[in-house]
Amino acid sequence: MAIKVFTVFGVRPEAIKMAPVIAELARHKEFSVSVCVTGQHRAMLDQVLRLFNIEPKYDLNIMRERQTLPETFARALTGLGGIFSADRPDIVLVHGDTSTTFAGSLAAFYSQVPIGHVEAGLRTHHKYLPFPEEINRKLTGALADIHFAPTETAKRNLLREGVSDASIYVTGNTVIDALATTVRPDYEYHEPALRQVVAETQGRILLVEVHRRENWGEPMHEMCLALLDILTAFPDCHIVFPVHLNPAVREVVTPHLAGHSRITLLNPLDTDDFHNLMARSYLILTDSGGLQEEAPSLGVPVLVLRNNTERPEAVEAGTVRVVGTSRAGIVAHARELLGDSAAYQAMSKAVNPYGDGKASGRIAKALLHFFGHTTERPWEWTY
Repeated sequence: MAIKVFTVFGVRPEAIKMAPVIAELARHKEFSVSVCVTGQHRAMLDQVLRLFNIEPKYDLNIMRERQTLPETFARALTGLGGIFSADRPDIVLVHGDTSTTFAGSLAAFYSQVPIGHVEAGLRTHHKYLPFPEEINRKLTGALADIHFAPTETAKRNLLREGVSDASIYVTGNTVIDALATTVRPDYEYHEPALRQVVAETQGRILLVEVHRRENWGEPMHEMCLALLDILTAFPDCHIVFPVHLNPAVREVVTPHLAGHSRITLLNPLDTDDFHNLMARSYLILTDSGGLQEEAPSLGVPVLVLRNNTERPEAVEAGTVRVVGTSRAGIVAHARELLGDSAAYQAMSKAVNPYGDGKASGRIAKALLHFFGHTTERPWEWTY
């Protein structure tokens, strides 16, 4: 009988990273795969489902306007708990560090169903940075039975927390698998405003994406002022900023940046538009976690607008810099990369530490090993 796998996710980044896993498992007769989505972020999630032709078996549709973390978690936990109790999977696969991730893990635990954690072992070692992701992933790690660590660094984090070495598989990051299907040299953008700015911009495009809770308020004001300083210093640069739908982001970004002739503010982009915009960009400024993994595979340097990162491999490899949230610090690092071609080339040509596009295949083989269908452990990702 096929291994009954339920994949659980609720937001766009999870969906992007789980899409190649779902596709890979579907290619193996040993697996029967069902998709459960919580709809934690509705509109952005739906676009990814369409892009990758994913048909959920279950959709909780939990999103509410200005929903709180406890409300989000409670609805996800209750809904998923009912699904797992009624339709017993052999294993539940969760991804990363969202409220859906932890709720799915706890619901599976309550139903005594094994848990597989994709992108396991990322840590900042700071309880509130990022918030609430750091605790979501740690608690998920405490519940998981099998850990798909993207890198050796992530594996070492798990080992330090007492996780059994036998339960950890180093796979690379599945987002590299996804990028291989979305980025194309002949790509035509869906969003008209983006299509226009890419066609008409003769200079350098700077892609900006910020949304983290810990950066709401004063840090985001500082970021916006820094962006204006950068444009003043470099007249050949144009900023493209897909603005998160959360009012806490929009209420700061729009007053500062709307109307500037070299700033294009957009709604969140479709995934394939966004991936191809990353490939077209000269520099990325972000507080996102996923962009730190995606951009290195495209040769685009990243300035991380945070005070720490759970992805130190990129910093060590030289593809990413953590520059904080102060106006002066952001501007100083941007000025160096925009004004010093040697510094820029050193980052853009650094080795990508996050994978070779075969992470999903390693996850499938690890699951076959976990369930006793094979006797040899699959070979692991190294760089």
